Amino acid sequence: MANATDHLWMHFTRMASYSAGEVPTIVRGEGAYVWDSQGRRYLDGLAGLFVVNAGHGRTELAEAAAKQAAELAYFPLWSYAHPKAVELAEKVASLTPGDLNRVFFTTGGSEAVEAAWKLARAYFKRTGQPNKYKVVSRYIAYHGTSMGALSITGLPGIKSDFEPLVPGGIKVPNTNFYRAPEHGDDPEAFGRWAAEEIGRAIEREGPDTVAAVFLEPVQNSGGCFPPPPGYFQRVREICDAYDVLLVSDEVICSWGRLGEYFGATRYGYQPDIITTAKGITSGYAPLGAMIASERLMEPFLTETGMFAHGVTFGGHPVSCAVALANLEVFAREDLIGHVRANEDAFRSTLEKLTDLPIVGDVRGDGYFYGIELVKDKTTRETFDEAESERLLRGFLSTALFQAGLYCRADDRGDPVVQLAPPLIADQQQFDEIEQILRAVLTEAWARL
Repeated sequence: MANATDHLWMHFTRMASYSAGEVPTIVRGEGAYVWDSQGRRYLDGLAGLFVVNAGHGRTELAEAAAKQAAELAYFPLWSYAHPKAVELAEKVASLTPGDLNRVFFTTGGSEAVEAAWKLARAYFKRTGQPNKYKVVSRYIAYHGTSMGALSITGLPGIKSDFEPLVPGGIKVPNTNFYRAPEHGDDPEAFGRWAAEEIGRAIEREGPDTVAAVFLEPVQNSGGCFPPPPGYFQRVREICDAYDVLLVSDEVICSWGRLGEYFGATRYGYQPDIITTAKGITSGYAPLGAMIASERLMEPFLTETGMFAHGVTFGGHPVSCAVALANLEVFAREDLIGHVRANEDAFRSTLEKLTDLPIVGDVRGDGYFYGIELVKDKTTRETFDEAESERLLRGFLSTALFQAGLYCRADDRGDPVVQLAPPLIADQQQFDEIEQILRAVLTEAWARL
């Protein structure tokens, strides 16, 4: 649409990019596909933004929203409840691992992360350890854009404009085994080393000052880093030893993305807090949540106890109704089982691309994959900043979209293409993704 740049300020967008051209405008979705205002169809290889897990065009979710809006459009959760929030909290608690039974609703992922850090700080103050406020997280990891969540984020490029940030953010190595600085030939040894780096960071800072460790089950930024074997189990031991909370940031990795309702279940570890959003409603309404263990709730159950935090639209009645309807779709169609049944096929289809000279690594789990691009497969030489700019923004992003594939070409870390299709996708979509990537990446290599 010609007037899209006149008033609309798009998120994470170089607005000057559209000074001489129209902004791509998506107007409709159905299943795993979306259409633009010109009638062109695209395979949604990123589920919107790791969000539309049940697929586009689900009329039952729209109907659930309309029904709830007609009955009770809004009421806050500030000292009051409404039926859909109560029902959804019970449903979520039934799916979480262990005793993560306390559900604090937000409107999205950054708010959930913000709430988790505030809870960690408040909990330790109320239990006699007021100096425990710092947070450990990983290099290149993305945890949100609000000031607290941004301080936990490990991406310098999106933080510099907003510094100084909230004090207390500590960074440790991530689990990119393809570029492992230690034990590059042994995933288990690498996992132990990466976990021990968290312990060493806590020791350096002083265990009496560290409140929490924030980790994604599969790290998004940098291109889908799965955990090495034993990594989370050792991190859990370290957190227990130092009385530090383990927060599983599952804004992306929950609700079937990894073939389980929660990534912690997939990898067999018990967090103290889970943060979630995105796929809980499949994007049909905004909703997020911080899910905490029973012990973290205890200090707030005294006569005057209160977690002094809240957001106006957290647990919105319409969003909660949509989330319940979304989870009914998950159960009725066994979307979790569908991912588990098809994830190997998705992986093997993407791994066909490793015969291309530009493809260095294919990694991920479930329906969540990154393809790292390299200049030299033998040495794993990456692209410099100028080359990455020309490759990703100068060619790949536009070329992939024009070829009919919406995905993410990203250089927050080494250059990657990220894929996270709706959970309804099957071999037809896998093949389409591979064919488009093959053609466009072959042309990209020829242009280098």
